[in-house]
Amino acid sequence: MTTPVKKTALTPGSRGKTREGASFPAPPPLAGLPGDYAEALAEIKQRIQQERLRVILAANSAMVLLYWDLGRMILDRQERAGWGAKVIDRLSADLREAFADMKGFSPRNLKYMRAFAAAWPERAIVQQLAAQIPWFHNCLLLDRVTDPAARQWYIHHVVEYGWSRNILSLQIDSRAHERQGQALTNFKATLPPRDSDMAVQVFKDPYLFDFLGTADPRREREVEQALVDHVQHFLLELGSGFAFVGRQVHLELAGRDYYLDLLFYHLKLRCYVVIELKAVPFDPAFIGRINVYLSAVDDLLRHADDKPTIGLLLCRSKDRIVVEYALRDLKKPIGVAGWETKIVEKLPEDLKGSLPTVQELEAELSREEGG
Repeated sequence: MTTPVKKTALTPGSRGKTREGASFPAPPPLAGLPGDYAEALAEIKQRIQQERLRVILAANSAMVLLYWDLGRMILDRQERAGWGAKVIDRLSADLREAFADMKGFSPRNLKYMRAFAAAWPERAIVQQLAAQIPWFHNCLLLDRVTDPAARQWYIHHVVEYGWSRNILSLQIDSRAHERQGQALTNFKATLPPRDSDMAVQVFKDPYLFDFLGTADPRREREVEQALVDHVQHFLLELGSGFAFVGRQVHLELAGRDYYLDLLFYHLKLRCYVVIELKAVPFDPAFIGRINVYLSAVDDLLRHADDKPTIGLLLCRSKDRIVVEYALRDLKKPIGVAGWETKIVEKLPEDLKGSLPTVQELEAELSREEGG
C-alpha cells in the first residue's frame, strides 16, 4: 500500500513540494531579495573564479618548479656519479611505488625534467618564466625551440594570449618569433610613441597562408575568398585582437563605388584596420589607393573614441627601399608586408634530439593515471 502524497500550495517564499521523508527544495524567488543581490552575486562569482584560477596557476607553478628541482638533481648525479639510463629507470620505478597517487614519474618524464633543467640553468628564471605556463607547453618548447631567447618570446606570448598547446605548436611551425614586428611601416612618424610601439608588434612579415594549400592564386579576389572561407585560420595568423568586420566593404566617394578588400577592428589598438591584398609585387601606386581608404574610414566609420585607422598592404613581394620611399612622407599609418602560401618546413631531423614527443609523453602519463 502506498503512502498518500501530501499536497502543499506553492506560495512566494515556499521551499518547494514536500512529502513525508522527502522534499524538493527550491530557491527563494528573486522578488523577495535585496535590490543589490544581483550585483553582490556577480562580485562573489568573480572572486571565486579569480581564486580558482590563482590556485590552478599556483599549483602548476609549484609542479614545474618541482620538476626543475628533480631534473637538476639528476643532472648533478650524472656529472658526479655517472648516472645512466638504468639508474633513471630504477628511480622511476621507486618513485612511482612511493607516490602511487601521483603521475609524472615515468622514465620519459624524468628525462624531460633533466632536459628542462639543462635548458634553464637558473631556478629564479624558471620561476619567473617557465613556471608560468603548463608543463606540456614547456616540453613542446624543449622539443621544437633551441634558442633560449625564442623560448622566452613564446612563453611571454602564451602567458599574454593564453595559447593552447596546439596553438603554440602552430606558432612554432610558422616561426612566429622571427616574423613578428617585421612589417615595413611608417608608424613611428604617424602615430604617438605608445601606439606606434604597440602597432609595430601587431604586424608581421611575411604572412603565411599555408592553410590555403600549395595553390598559387593569381587574382586578389581568389585570395580574399579563400581567406574568408578560412577566416578562423586567417585570424590566428593575423594574431590576437583582430575582429573581422567584412569583405569588399562598399564605399561611395564622389559618385563612384570603391570596395575595401578586408576590414578588421583591432581591440587593443582600438582602431579599424584596412587590409588590401595584391597578388603581384609591391607597386608605389598601391599606396595612394589605400591612403584614400584610410581617410574614408576615418570620416565615415571611425567613432570619436577610436584611434586613427591603420592600413596593411599585403603583396607577393616587395623591395625594401621602394617601400620606404613610398611611405616616407605619408600622414596615414600604413604597413607593407609579404604573403606566402607555401607550407613552412619543420625543424631539421638532426635538431629534434632523442627525447620522446610530447604526444607520446602525454599518452604515457594518461596510462599511468588510469593504471
